[in-house]
Amino acid sequence: MPRQLGATLELRSYTSIAGLRGLVQDLYTASKDNQAFLHARLGLGNDQLQPFKASIVNWICPDLMKNQPISVSKAKKAIADYKKAIGRPDGMAELSIFYCEVAFSFLESCSLEDESYFAALIRMYERSLEFVSNLPPAERATYLERLDKLRSRARNIGWGVQDELNSLWYAAALDEQQTE
Repeated sequence: MPRQLGATLELRSYTSIAGLRGLVQDLYTASKDNQAFLHARLGLGNDQLQPFKASIVNWICPDLMKNQPISVSKAKKAIADYKKAIGRPDGMAELSIFYCEVAFSFLESCSLEDESYFAALIRMYERSLEFVSNLPPAERATYLERLDKLRSRARNIGWGVQDELNSLWYAAALDEQQTE
């Protein structure tokens, strides 16, 4: 059987409900990433953000004693995967702020001197501000409080991180918008 004909016959098997159910089941069992995607997309489980948060922690706050690698790009991929799955604005704000909080915890627990890590943290803080600014004003307060606390924590980090976060905070002027 020619390859194209085989692919066409296989596609036809997915046009039935049972075929589609089987395909989704196969995708679900194929990887944890697919499971997280489907849980988020279909609203399954108590906390659809948990698998994405776990990935962020795994990649930007690794156990250095176990020689686990740091990967900013894989941590950011967790946020991108959530965006593809459901991309709710409050979820995007939560994950981006969570990323910053975890990165700060990691920096406070060890003396990492990696400029690219600091730059990624500053960029994620900026994205957090953007996500929060796109939320309805009534939903911003908790997020703004957490972002403000991160600015205070930055004084212990060095590398000009606090100055950068303060510049971004005041440029966004979200605290002023909140009182209007």
